[in-house]
Amino acid sequence: MNETLVLPTTRDEEWRYADGDWLAEADPVALGYWHEHEVAAGDVERGFALIEPGEGSKVDRLRVHVRAGGRYEHFVINAGAQYTRCELDVVLEQGAHFELGGVILGGGDARGEIVTRVKHGPEASSNQVVRAVQWGRSVGNFLGRIEIPRDSQEVDAAQNFKAILLEAGASANAKPELEIYADDVKAAHGAAIGALDETATFYMASRGIAPEAARKLLVRAFIADAFVSVKHEETRDDLLEQALHFLEGAAL
Repeated sequence: MNETLVLPTTRDEEWRYADGDWLAEADPVALGYWHEHEVAAGDVERGFALIEPGEGSKVDRLRVHVRAGGRYEHFVINAGAQYTRCELDVVLEQGAHFELGGVILGGGDARGEIVTRVKHGPEASSNQVVRAVQWGRSVGNFLGRIEIPRDSQEVDAAQNFKAILLEAGASANAKPELEIYADDVKAAHGAAIGALDETATFYMASRGIAPEAARKLLVRAFIADAFVSVKHEETRDDLLEQALHFLEGAAL
């Protein structure tokens, strides 16, 4: 028997900030497709995702199963010009770790999202850092769900989202979720949305740095937070330069 495929709507919590008009016209088969990946016990692997402005609306969904003691790192640059969504569903076995560094960049009417769901096994850990820079009438969204079942003790999980709005018409949304049933855990989330720090800009200007250059330096440092966990300096710098490339049309 063929299962009827139902398109999500913005009434669904996991899609509440999505583009409702685009969802209504989407192909349910394509939208329901997930890439699958497994990290073997004790292995360390890294993945990258890049969505560029010319790719049109796109939903990229990845499921990752990290076996005991493994580590998976994933780094995302979502700079799509229409509706773009990077979604990760991660299962961590005992002692496994998941690291996420994500950047959302958008101008015009772009709507970009990073969505995660991480289920932790005993002694598993995760750290998620997402930064968004929006201008024009664009929207940047982060929806992060952390799940810690009753038998998953000694878990350490954290997620942090910050957004800079460069123009009055831009916006950002954060929806952190913690579902915790175990007792011996560390779990935290934080979110902050606002304009560039004008105090810092003024301070740098007082030291002889032109206002435009000061704003660019502040945004550079802000985005770099998402890639701090990349140990290889050349790879870290390359990710940062790729992200900064998409800021050329921003109101800095």
